[in-house]
Amino acid sequence: MASIAPSSSLESLLDRPVRRDWPAKLEATLTRASQKAVQYEYQMKELERNTRRAERARQTQVPHINGELDESLKVVSDLTDALPTIQSQLTKVRDVYDSGRQKAKTLVSELCWLNTEFYERWRRIIFSKSSPVSWRWKAILRALFAFTFVIGAYLFWLLLMGAYRAHRHRLVWGEKLMS
Repeated sequence: MASIAPSSSLESLLDRPVRRDWPAKLEATLTRASQKAVQYEYQMKELERNTRRAERARQTQVPHINGELDESLKVVSDLTDALPTIQSQLTKVRDVYDSGRQKAKTLVSELCWLNTEFYERWRRIIFSKSSPVSWRWKAILRALFAFTFVIGAYLFWLLLMGAYRAHRHRLVWGEKLMS
């Protein structure tokens, strides 16, 4: 049976009609193969060129990058040593800035207080807790106000008592003056 198989395949090949376009197909196949070979050759040359460029870059750039890295590490080390000093200086500057801002706020509030009218300042000192004066000054003005109020109330009481007495005694007002 082994001898039958090759003869049958040979017979099948011989039985086929001979194609006349086989040289064109062969030529097209060879053309495609040669184009692929040229393309592979170009890719190999490009790969070799890239390999040479990469090797040259590795030989020149890597030492340069390592040098810059060492220099950067040295700078970072120096900055790490200086960082606590800079932080303490920054804290001092922040404290000075905050105290200056607080002084400015105080000055503005004092200027606003001094810019208010006398009556408004006097009223706020006597009747409220929000006046920016010392407690002694508040006590003096409140005592003075209380004294003035008591004297005024007493004088008003005297006036009312005199008016009541004049009305009770049927004293005339206007035409005759009381003597």
